[in-house]
Amino acid sequence: MKRGWTKSWLCASALAAAFLPGALPSAWSAQDPDRPRNVNEVTLAGLRPGKDTLAEADNRYKKKFRKTAEAGRQVWTDACRKRTLELEVNDKGVIQIITVSMLGPYGDCDGKLDDAMHTVQWRAGRGLKLGEPRDRAIDLYGEPNSSGPSTKGNRELELLYYAFDWAGSDVPQVMGVSCERSTGRIVEITLAFPSL
Repeated sequence: MKRGWTKSWLCASALAAAFLPGALPSAWSAQDPDRPRNVNEVTLAGLRPGKDTLAEADNRYKKKFRKTAEAGRQVWTDACRKRTLELEVNDKGVIQIITVSMLGPYGDCDGKLDDAMHTVQWRAGRGLKLGEPRDRAIDLYGEPNSSGPSTKGNRELELLYYAFDWAGSDVPQVMGVSCERSTGRIVEITLAFPSL
């Protein structure tokens, strides 16, 4: 994912949220105890955007596995499990955007699964992880602020967009959950600190 693509995604998501607000299912009333409440997310892959630094990510996931894709963008790749962890950091080394993905590129698997990267931890703080069904995101966070079709490479996706600005400016402001349209499975999760 290119740096410009991420910024465009965030801007496009903000516009989508403004014009395509998600509606709660009509079966839920304001008094319904089973209705998901406002729930936000503060961590992805055990890291907090806006708080944690690249040095903390290096400590957790081992610097030797990290590749610099371009200025400010750092990537860990597990080719055997077909997973990537990408961080965008500011000039002070503070993480601004975290993305975990199954959308590649991965490179070649050498047959050795290296658990040193702890890819099992590449999930959201509330437990949402890659490969789960789309409905798991809705179970955890409620209906998204907006959703709609998206593509990445040749993959047809659905983007669920969550805005957390109601939780205050000191927490991540947006989360995007991309699901493969053909399977309904989650293939990418992005958590971003900057407000839009």
